[in-house]
Amino acid sequence: MSDKAAIDQLVVHYKELKNEIHKVIVGQDDVVDQVLISIFSKGHCLLVGVPGLAKTLLVNTISDCLGLSFNRIQFTPDLMPSDIVGSEILNEKREFQFLKGPLFSNIVLADEINRTPPKTQSALLEAMQERSVTAAGKNYPLPAPFFVLATQNPIEQEGTYPLPEAQLDRFMFNVWVDYPSFSEEMAIVKATTSNQTVSLQRIIDGDKIMEYQDLIRRIPVADNVLEYAVKLVGKTRVNDETAPKITKDYITWGAGPRASQYLIVGAKCHAALNGKYSPDIEDVKAVAKPILRHRLVRNYRAEAEGYSMDRIIEELL
Repeated sequence: MSDKAAIDQLVVHYKELKNEIHKVIVGQDDVVDQVLISIFSKGHCLLVGVPGLAKTLLVNTISDCLGLSFNRIQFTPDLMPSDIVGSEILNEKREFQFLKGPLFSNIVLADEINRTPPKTQSALLEAMQERSVTAAGKNYPLPAPFFVLATQNPIEQEGTYPLPEAQLDRFMFNVWVDYPSFSEEMAIVKATTSNQTVSLQRIIDGDKIMEYQDLIRRIPVADNVLEYAVKLVGKTRVNDETAPKITKDYITWGAGPRASQYLIVGAKCHAALNGKYSPDIEDVKAVAKPILRHRLVRNYRAEAEGYSMDRIIEELL
């Protein structure tokens, strides 16, 4: 099959996937889009939103439609690295045997990721970056495809351990999950307070996802689009000669080269899912906010003057 035909097939599967997901998830169109883009781009996703906005349900629904194995890990202050990676036990033959932990799954939901100490977060960081884990000096590869979809509650900060910048940078997207509209909330309440059950169809499997991930990487990109993405990231750095006034006034720390890489991969995927065979500048703009919002550090002046991260990114665009 040619790449052009494969992209056409991806568009069909993507529409079918969204229809299945919306049997369970009401609204949240942008959130669903961004999670699917991160999956097809081989990236990890951080979902930020207050409790009760169906973040966990969304991840569960997506794993059902993709026919992937799924594990949920509830992050707590007493969670140890061995609780997620696995540990060695002495079996009946008096030999050490490695028992795999919940990380050995295609989709891992790290629920309330900022509630666990840095030691456990660093074990997850290795899994996200290397797609393998180390236990008792041995390296174990994780199943492919492998995604971490983490959730974080933005309001309750007591008893939390803020994610270090290095770990935040491993997430392709920081997706903001907002409250539903009035009509959406009406539909949610109607559906969840009755005894109706929804059966989900499996649309694609893990092998097909990996094919699509390779396809996304093969999509050609024009030099002007590459240039736009790299210049956009350059504008977020205070010491860069192209940095505009808003960067110098409101940003302490800009984005690194990983942001440029994700902008291009995300733009390729956004273009493909919309039936285009090559991305343009509009595709870069479409994925810029979730890619940049967790990679820039605002200063006190921005917070005092009520400049949100999204507003700063909009002005940079």
